[in-house]
Amino acid sequence: MSATPNTDELTRLAFENCIFPVADQRVVREQGPTIYVAADGIALTDNHGVMRLDMMGSHTRANSLGYGNREIATAVFEQMSAVHYIGTTSHFAEPTLRLAGKLAELAPGRLKRSAFTSGGSESVETALKLAKQYQRESGRKPRAYKTISRWNAYHGASMGALSVTDWLAVRDVFEPRVPGHSFIPNPTRYRNPFGMPEDEYAELCATYLEREIQLQGPESVSAFIGEPVMQAHGVQVPPQRYWDRVREICDKYGVLLIVDEVITGFGRTGTWFASEHFGLEPDIMTMAKALSAGYGPIGAVITRDEIADAIPLFRHVHTFAGHASMAAAANAAIHIKQRDGLVEAGKRNGARFGAELTAALGNHRIVGQVRGLGMWWCVDFAADKATRAAFTDDTVVAIVRRMSDHGILASAIGTALEMAPPLIATPEQLAQAVDVCVRSVEEVARERGL
Repeated sequence: MSATPNTDELTRLAFENCIFPVADQRVVREQGPTIYVAADGIALTDNHGVMRLDMMGSHTRANSLGYGNREIATAVFEQMSAVHYIGTTSHFAEPTLRLAGKLAELAPGRLKRSAFTSGGSESVETALKLAKQYQRESGRKPRAYKTISRWNAYHGASMGALSVTDWLAVRDVFEPRVPGHSFIPNPTRYRNPFGMPEDEYAELCATYLEREIQLQGPESVSAFIGEPVMQAHGVQVPPQRYWDRVREICDKYGVLLIVDEVITGFGRTGTWFASEHFGLEPDIMTMAKALSAGYGPIGAVITRDEIADAIPLFRHVHTFAGHASMAAAANAAIHIKQRDGLVEAGKRNGARFGAELTAALGNHRIVGQVRGLGMWWCVDFAADKATRAAFTDDTVVAIVRRMSDHGILASAIGTALEMAPPLIATPEQLAQAVDVCVRSVEEVARERGL
C-alpha cells in the first residue's frame, strides 16, 4: 500500500469490484465507502484524514485489543515463517495444540475438547453437527435432528447457522432453510410482546422451551442453542433464574445445551466467557471473533469428554480449521489479556462506563433503558416511554451517524445504539464516548422535535 493512497482509485475499486455485505448498496454508492488507511490503539484514520475512536469493536465486536498490536503481528509472522498451515485431521502444528490446551483451562466446567474453525458461523455449524452426531452415535437419541433456537437470534450466515437464526434481515430471502428448527421467545429486557415484568417474562421464556420440546417430541430434539447474553436489540442480559431453568430443562429431556459465545467470549462482558456470570456449564460452546482479538479468522467449538468420546469419527472438517498462524494470533491475544489483566480491567472500566452512560441518558426523554455488561453497553430508545414503543424511522441510525461525525464509531442494532469498545480503551476515551453520545442524542432529538 502506498504512503498516500489514491482515494479516487480506491473508491472506484470498491464500486466496481466489491459487494457490500449487510449494507444498502444504493446508500453506499450515494455516500461513498469509508476507507480506513491507518490505525493505532482504538483510533482509526480514514482516507480523508478524519480520525475516529472505535467504540464498536470493529463493528462485529471482535476487536478486543485495538489496532496495530505488534506482539500479535510478530507471533503471526514468526509462525508464517515456520509452519504457516497444515490441515487439522490428525496433523497439527504446535500453536493449535497449545491453543486447545489454553481453551481447556479457560472454558467453564468440564469443557476441554476442542474442534477448530475459521469463524463464528463455522463454529455454530460444527456445534450443530456435533450435537446431532453425538445423539445418534451415543445411542441416546438415534432419531434426534431438531434444534430449538429463539426469536431474534443471530447465530451466523451459513445455511445451517442461518437455520437457527431468526433475524429477518438476513433470513427471509433464503427460505426454505434447513428443516428441523423451531423458535421460542427470548428473555428481552425493557419491552416484550406480552408487556410482562422482566423476571416473569424470562420465566415464561424458559417454560416455552419445555413446552416446545414436548411439542416437537423429546426423542427428536437434539439441542437448544442460545447466546448467554443476546445481541438482539442490544445487550439482553437475562435474569439468573432463566439459565438455571434452561439447564434443568435440557437435562430433564436429554437435550444438549449449545451456548454461543462467539460475541460474548474472551472478555467482552467482564469475564472470559459470559456463561460465568450465570454459573452456566454448556454441553457445547462456540467461540470466534475475540478469540484472536480480530487479528485473524479463527473459531472453535469446545465440549466435554463424554460427548467427544462418543464419536469415533467426527464427519466434519473445514480447510482452514486450526490454521497454525491464526492459532498463533489467538495464543498471543489470550496471553496479552492474561498478562495485562485486561479482562479484569474491562470489567472495572466497563462498570464505570455503564454508570456514566446511565447517569447521562437513563432519564432522557427518548431513552427507554441503558443496559449492559462489562465492555458492552447499549442505549435502547423509545418513541413513547409510556408504551415503550420503539422508533420506526431512522432515528437510531441518525444518532449513530452523528456520533461518527463527532469522532466516535458506534452501532445501531434494532431499537438500540450499541457500544462495544476494545478492552484497552482508557477511562478518558470511554468518557469521551459518553459525552459524544449525549451530544448526538440531544442534537438529533432537537432537530426532529422529539
